[in-house]
Amino acid sequence: MTGAPASAAGGSGAKPVRGGKLGTAAVNQASLWNIANLLTMLRLVLVPGFVLLLLHNGGYDPVWRSFAWAAFAIAMITDLFDGHLARTYNLVTDFGKIADPIADKAIMGAALICLSYLGDLPWWVTGVILFRELGITLMRFWVIRHAVIPASRGGKMKTLAQGTAVGMYVLALTGPLATLRFWVMAVAVVLTVVTGLDYVRQAVVLRRKGLAAERAAAADAAGAVATGSRDSAEAER
Repeated sequence: MTGAPASAAGGSGAKPVRGGKLGTAAVNQASLWNIANLLTMLRLVLVPGFVLLLLHNGGYDPVWRSFAWAAFAIAMITDLFDGHLARTYNLVTDFGKIADPIADKAIMGAALICLSYLGDLPWWVTGVILFRELGITLMRFWVIRHAVIPASRGGKMKTLAQGTAVGMYVLALTGPLATLRFWVMAVAVVLTVVTGLDYVRQAVVLRRKGLAAERAAAADAAGAVATGSRDSAEAER
């Protein structure tokens, strides 16, 4: 989610202080219509457009598939920027927190399903990737009360491999490039599975630590209440 400060994106109405910098209040009041959220909205709009371009004329026209690749590439590029810039310029909003992962999964899911529908990609590959992506998203919500699972280096490599492989499959490649995209997709699938298992391990560990901390806090609170009651009883004697 890219960004300028909220007021520059048309939102908070706060005026910049002298020297060209925004005051803290202006930066913290990120507008829904900031540049970060607009990029997320662009990705969401690109999903149906990408599908129409990819499936146009039966789905095998090299020209239309090149147009579809361009739409997919734009979506992937905006994904690289919007979250980073939202955090950098304090443009994080509730809408962005929800819409950003939805946009990510929507464009990748649409591409995988369309490619499998056209017979270019085995359905089991689409199933493995989508199962992992949806499962990890749900798992993040499962442990979010205790901690946030950070994005790992392996997860970033997985995203890059998936985007590269799917982009190559969207293009009507032949010869050595068609062989190369097979191996790129193989790497993407391996990274998808390996990083998915690592996220599961992290989620289980974080949840156990969170539950242990809650039990310890509850025990401390109960002990404090018992001590207070005992002291009050002794004071009344």
